[in-house]
Amino acid sequence: MSISNTTVFMPSVLRLVGIPGLESVQCYIGIPFCVMYLIALIGNSLLLNIIKSEQSLHEPMYIFLCMLGATDIVLATSIVPKMLGIFWFHLSEIYFDSCLFQMWLIHTFQCIESGILLAMALDRYVAICYPLRHATIFTHRLVIQIGTVVTLRAAILVAPCLLLIKCRFKFYHTTIISHSYCEHMAIVKLAAENIQVNKIYGLFAAFTVAGFDIIFIILSYIMILTTIFHLPQKEARFKALDTCITHICVFLQFYLLTFFSFFTHRFGSHIPPYIHIFFSSMYLLVPPFLNPLVYGLKTKQIRNYAVKMFSS
Repeated sequence: MSISNTTVFMPSVLRLVGIPGLESVQCYIGIPFCVMYLIALIGNSLLLNIIKSEQSLHEPMYIFLCMLGATDIVLATSIVPKMLGIFWFHLSEIYFDSCLFQMWLIHTFQCIESGILLAMALDRYVAICYPLRHATIFTHRLVIQIGTVVTLRAAILVAPCLLLIKCRFKFYHTTIISHSYCEHMAIVKLAAENIQVNKIYGLFAAFTVAGFDIIFIILSYIMILTTIFHLPQKEARFKALDTCITHICVFLQFYLLTFFSFFTHRFGSHIPPYIHIFFSSMYLLVPPFLNPLVYGLKTKQIRNYAVKMFSS
C-alpha cells in the first residue's frame, strides 16, 4: 500500500479539538460539565462511604451499588478533567500512549458498568422470584466472583482494540482528533492504513457485551414483573415494584444514551458533528451524575443514613 507524503509516522503526540463547531462557546459548556462531574464525585463517594460504614447495608444489592459507584467515579474522571483542560485552558495535546490508555479506561469501564447492571438485575430476580433462597445463592463469595468476572471480561474484550491500534497502525493521516476524548473509532479514523479489522472487532466487542447483557436484563425483568403482579398482598407488590423502578430507571438512562450515541455516530451522517460529539460526551457523564441521585432519593435506607450523617 502506498503512503502519502502528508502522513505522519508513529506520532508521539495527538491533539483533541473538544467539540468541533462549538469552540467559541466551549468555555461555557465546561461549566455544566464541571458541575455534573463534581456532583458525580461527591454523590458516588458519599454512596460508597454510607454503604461501607453501615453494616446493615453489606448486602449484595448495595455491594453491587458500591461497584457501580466506583465504576462511575473512574469513568467520569477518565474524561472530564482533560475535557475541561481543553475547554478552559486550551490544553489540547495528549501523548499517544496516554490517549490509548484513556480509550482503554473509557471502554473497559463502560463494559464493567454494563456487567454490573446485569448482576443487579439478576440479584433482584432471585430476591423477588426466590426470596427464601436469595441469601444462600447470592453469598458474598458469589458477589466477589461476579465482580471479578465482569472486570476480566471487560479488560479482555477491550484490550485487543488497543493492541490492534498500537501494533498495526504506523502511518496516520493527521494527529488531530475531532473529539473531546480518545474514543476508539475517533482514533482508528486517523490511520492511513486498513482500519476494517479494527472497525469489525470494535463492533463485535460492543454488541457482544451490550447484546448479551441487555437480553438477560430484559428477561430478568419480564420474570420479575410477572412475579410481582402475582403477589397476593398489595403492599408487597408496591414495595417490590418500587425497588425495581429505581433499577429500571438506571438501566434505561445508561442503555438509551449509549445506543443513541452509537447510532447517531454510525448512521447520522446528516447530523452536524458537534451534536455527535456533545451527546457522546454527555452519555459518559450523565450516568455517573444521575446514579447516586436516583439511588439516594429512591432507596429509603440510603436516604435515611445520608440524613443521619449530615444531621449528626
